[in-house]
Amino acid sequence: MSETVDILHRIGVTATPEAVYEALTTVEGLAGWWTEDTDGDPAPGGVVRFRFPPGGFDMKVLEARPAEHVRWEVVAGPEEWIGTQVVFELGQEDDCTIVLFRHEGWREPVEFMHHCSTKWAIYLMSLKKLAETGEGEPSPRDVRISNWH
Repeated sequence: MSETVDILHRIGVTATPEAVYEALTTVEGLAGWWTEDTDGDPAPGGVVRFRFPPGGFDMKVLEARPAEHVRWEVVAGPEEWIGTQVVFELGQEDDCTIVLFRHEGWREPVEFMHHCSTKWAIYLMSLKKLAETGEGEPSPRDVRISNWH
């Protein structure tokens, strides 16, 4: 079996783990930091649909432990994303919630993965802003970095 590669990020959010968890597990929260065009069932076993100007993704919610952990599996979207998993681990450090993010299981580090790594960082900063101020910068109001958006 060949090894896979992962996108990894870490951010500190001046908000409670419960507030960050809510932003990861409600349609309103997800639409507040990732893309305004979000719908579906964010409960474990449900599928959430995220749409962006160039396309979108459907994520099956595999796990959701309140204020601790969220795991999705990509079930529809770009070929490179199908079967990969997106994981958010939440921990407390002083007055911060530490978010350890992984987009794991990429078959190879193609150019699109480089693009997605940068975009995930932008969206994680949007998550931070949403949790701290009540206002994120989801698509289509996010920073555009290329013609892939």
